[in-house]
Amino acid sequence: MRVIGGTAGGRKLVTPKGNRVRPTADRVKEALFSILLSRYGSLNGLTVIDLFAGTGNLGIEALSRGATHATFVDSHPQSREMIRKNLTLTGLADRAELVSHDVLTALQRLTEEQRNFDIVFIDPPYRELELMQKVLEHLAGYRLTTECGLIVLESDGKSVPTLPDGLVLLEKRVYGDTALHLLEKAE
Repeated sequence: MRVIGGTAGGRKLVTPKGNRVRPTADRVKEALFSILLSRYGSLNGLTVIDLFAGTGNLGIEALSRGATHATFVDSHPQSREMIRKNLTLTGLADRAELVSHDVLTALQRLTEEQRNFDIVFIDPPYRELELMQKVLEHLAGYRLTTECGLIVLESDGKSVPTLPDGLVLLEKRVYGDTALHLLEKAE
């Protein structure tokens, strides 16, 4: 796994042994960032949050491509250590924040702090459909995205999330066994 584009483009990232963490494949990541660049023109000045961050792969790619700040959320100590190492390897640690809570607790705290993000990356464990649903319900019920904010949900290609009132599916793209769901808050 590597950073594909931007200032850290080509740098290899630390990845875990075993299958506890499933980093987004380079092919899917490349397609996703092509979509994001098409939508925003550039990531310069944007803020992102990487939920279930794992290795930090998506947030680091966004930082490398110009995002101003990335918040990484992961409760697992091994994942947090990988994220720290990857931020150091890429020289992007000064524009990052690591939150050590479970995702639902982190979302509640960020909501209470009235934090907003331009892009929300959600890459939950594929078999944790109930947890994915709770995260979507929180995002639907509270304003965690900016006015033009985008929510990117990664799931297995067969899962069809039930979108709660308040979220709209803009587009779904399937790459092999991975699906990207691009969502936004309903007006």
